[in-house]
Amino acid sequence: MHGYTQDKDAYLKRLRRIEGQVRGIAKMIEGDQYCIDVLTQVSAATKALEAVALGLLDEHLRHCVAQAAAEGGPVAEQKVAEASAAIARLVKS
Repeated sequence: MHGYTQDKDAYLKRLRRIEGQVRGIAKMIEGDQYCIDVLTQVSAATKALEAVALGLLDEHLRHCVAQAAAEGGPVAEQKVAEASAAIARLVKS
């Protein structure tokens, strides 16, 4: 069971909303909308995806990493390394 399982429906709902935002951005470009308006919507979609990513990371830390840390050993080290790498990817973007 993954850490986000309890909130799976909420994550899916948020992702569908983001998908709609992205489709809206495509329509804005098709309709030759003003550049700044398009960029504003791109920024909003980006922030929404970042919020999903941070939520998933939080769930991972609270569930997967915490459980592995309680058990100890190489699995715990692997989970911490995975979380650190995920954080590094999020910070880069």
